[in-house]
Amino acid sequence: MLACAVVVAVLGALFAGQSQPDRLDAAVGDWLRSTIGTHPAPLNVLVNFGEPPLVTALTVVLVLAAMVGRRWRGAVLAAVAVPLAVGLTELALKPLFGRTIGGALSYPSGHATSGFALATVAAILFAAPARPRIPAFARRLLLLGAFLFAAAVAIAMVAHWYHYFTDIIGGAAVGSGTVILTALVLTALPRPAFGGSERFGRAPRAPSLKPHRRIGGSERE
Repeated sequence: MLACAVVVAVLGALFAGQSQPDRLDAAVGDWLRSTIGTHPAPLNVLVNFGEPPLVTALTVVLVLAAMVGRRWRGAVLAAVAVPLAVGLTELALKPLFGRTIGGALSYPSGHATSGFALATVAAILFAAPARPRIPAFARRLLLLGAFLFAAAVAIAMVAHWYHYFTDIIGGAAVGSGTVILTALVLTALPRPAFGGSERFGRAPRAPSLKPHRRIGGSERE
């Protein structure tokens, strides 16, 4: 979480008020537009996944999945952390740093923020579920896919010249860091507020009861 905050602050300080790419942003942007930028159709599909309606729909899916598994803290995490991360980016950080591209505020990227917030929520909820029905290798492969998809959405924004490369780095840090911070706060809250002893990791196992046996006239466990 602290690493994410440092990345956001350092990049924001470096590019505050700027409206032109630096050498890194120019080099990465030119390379992306000359390679994957020649395929606009799939890029348009990826960009749409960062739009508010689809982000809201994916957030609802995570909330419902957590509720089905009786992961009440997880449901609250998904419902709170994703909109909190997006709001932080759009309402606070973009106006604060004032970096623009084509006249629009660009740092941090809202698409990268929402994509990596969703992927981080999924990682916290399903990397070690209480009652796993999918093998661990398959779960980790799915989570890797979630982060790769979030990165693909963010990269599509750069290829379309909607963002600089460092915008998506900052957005990824905001999204991941906000989710981690929210998870830490929820874990620190009193358990009765959420019912039972449910946590983000595996649920505690019920104690095993050993049969009693009689040894030398006395009963021992």
